[in-house]
Amino acid sequence: MELSAYEVLTTTRSVRKRLDLNRPVSREIITECLEIALQAPTGGNTQGWHWVVVTEESTKAALADIYRTYAEPYLASPAPTYEPTDSRAERADAVRSSASYLTEHFHEVPAMVIPCIDGRLPEQVPNFIAASYYGGILPAVWSFMLALRSKGLGSAWTTLHLPGERDAADLLGIPFDQVTQVGLFPVAYTIGNDFRPAKRLPAAEVTHWEQW
Repeated sequence: MELSAYEVLTTTRSVRKRLDLNRPVSREIITECLEIALQAPTGGNTQGWHWVVVTEESTKAALADIYRTYAEPYLASPAPTYEPTDSRAERADAVRSSASYLTEHFHEVPAMVIPCIDGRLPEQVPNFIAASYYGGILPAVWSFMLALRSKGLGSAWTTLHLPGERDAADLLGIPFDQVTQVGLFPVAYTIGNDFRPAKRLPAAEVTHWEQW
């Protein structure tokens, strides 16, 4: 795909209903996207990241079951409410429908990727430690999504399997006490590539100059 940096940055969406569940995704293209992702900044150059890629059908089904266990109650809970003029209100039903679709079809995606980071934070750590810790992996995760977009693939940033993180760790052989999972990402080619910038709150409404 011939996309400018601006186009990649403004049209990388969470893709759910437009994931192509029937087109295989090669190991080579996932590796290529991960190589790009690993150029992201990481605190202290620690590079404590790991990526678990799952393509085997029975393992995908088991991971999808873990995800579904926590996604279904979440999706059944009351949705956030917004003022009618808020752009988020306009998209709320579509977002929930899209999330429900992914929950139902998660096991069908060609590949799943779980980004992980070395270590595990204890309960009640200071915010600066938590921010620094997750800052060591999350930029690379977003770079992975951008790289996928640039090559005609898509994903969705999901964290709903994390209440069952230990079950996922046992399933995949991840050392739970030593490594933290930060999400579960479906990976597939997209159906069409005509993604557009999303409606967002204007920068003027969320930017504070000098003071809050």
